Amino acid sequence: MNWEQLLSLKRFGDTHKRTRATQDETRLGFEVDFDRIIFSSAFRSLQDKTQVIPLSKTDFVHTRLTHSLEVSVVGRTLGRRVGKELLDRHPELKSLGYTFNDFGAIVAAACLMHDIGNPPFGHSGEKAIGEYFKTGKGLQYKSELTEKQYQDLVDFEGNANGLKIVTESKEGTPGGLRLSYATLGAFIKYPKESLPKKPTPHISDKKYGFFQSEKETFLDVVEELGMSKKESEGIAYYRHPLAYLVEAADDICYTIIDFEDGINLGLIDEEYALEYMIKLVKDTIDIKKYHSLKHKKDRVSYLRALAIGVLINEAVDLFLAHEDEILKGTFNKALLDKCKYEAQMNDIIKISIEKIYRSNDVIEKEVAGYKIIADLLDVFVTALNNKFTGNQSNFDRLVLNLLPEEYQLVKDDLYERILQTCSYVASLSDGYAIRLHKKISGNVI
Repeated sequence: MNWEQLLSLKRFGDTHKRTRATQDETRLGFEVDFDRIIFSSAFRSLQDKTQVIPLSKTDFVHTRLTHSLEVSVVGRTLGRRVGKELLDRHPELKSLGYTFNDFGAIVAAACLMHDIGNPPFGHSGEKAIGEYFKTGKGLQYKSELTEKQYQDLVDFEGNANGLKIVTESKEGTPGGLRLSYATLGAFIKYPKESLPKKPTPHISDKKYGFFQSEKETFLDVVEELGMSKKESEGIAYYRHPLAYLVEAADDICYTIIDFEDGINLGLIDEEYALEYMIKLVKDTIDIKKYHSLKHKKDRVSYLRALAIGVLINEAVDLFLAHEDEILKGTFNKALLDKCKYEAQMNDIIKISIEKIYRSNDVIEKEVAGYKIIADLLDVFVTALNNKFTGNQSNFDRLVLNLLPEEYQLVKDDLYERILQTCSYVASLSDGYAIRLHKKISGNVI
């Protein structure tokens, strides 16, 4: 892989080649990506989607939207710092007009949308959609789908749904948000299809990154960017290098900031913060300043800021030290899985799992989320299929009034109909999913 190709400004439907040197300096191509994501309805819905605590009644716990904004800020810093060094290593990029801010803008935009395809109720939402088709009423459709189509459903993946959301052509909007291919490449952390499902040590094989419905779009993007194809069954490529920075920004934020949320909520004792985070910040902490802060929230915030700074430095150093391997596709771990603080981060994650993710409050709401998602899927999938098979009931007709028209356009393909419905349910915010479930259940009071 080479950087000039990986930094492609191409957008869906372009009839001429875009170059960095001819860009408007007041609103660069990669910055346009950020703007388009910010103004999208899919991004807005993240304000009411779970990050740590579902349906939290407090005002300081992170949602998917605030998490995405924070990841984007960290990603921008990572991209700029890496880009500054890469321009010195590859002076031909400077002659083409690229700046270190371009790297920051690509990573920031990809980070901003990294959770845009995630369903309501946290990661349990993905599992709930998959379970509906694996063991629930959706199992009835298995015989009518190809293996890969069915695997897309039973392993419903927020990353693949995110690519669908930002690239799917709809009436009047060919190519979805029409983002630059460089940003799309950085966004695709798992550049492979859902099958074959063969675990490997390579981080890019951990999940999959596109549905069968977006296969042609995916291939267009990776071929334009010159991403390296793997010698394996099925469609699989090595990552765009900047995807490693997107992943690192996410890893830094969810590890440290979820931990901070747990402490502020009283799920984790403050003593744990100092005990576990001091190992990350021992070289940068000002103990006097720490003890001079009167409020727990301020003390934890201070530790959080220091910890993020330390991990940013580590991620930048690791990326630059392994640039050649990353470009060749032979770097097979997440950046922070190779860092000197891996053990400390794992300790923090372990405490977060025990005290936050498995707390009664979280589990109770995830259980409710399973039921809500399964019921919504069943009602809408059944109604939409009955519409196109001639078995539509009056209830089906009423239900489809609740399903936006753009999700009812696919007629002849069962897989497309089902996937569109899954994408709609995944687009719902936590609160709206609950309200919609009440309506279809007859509980409107």
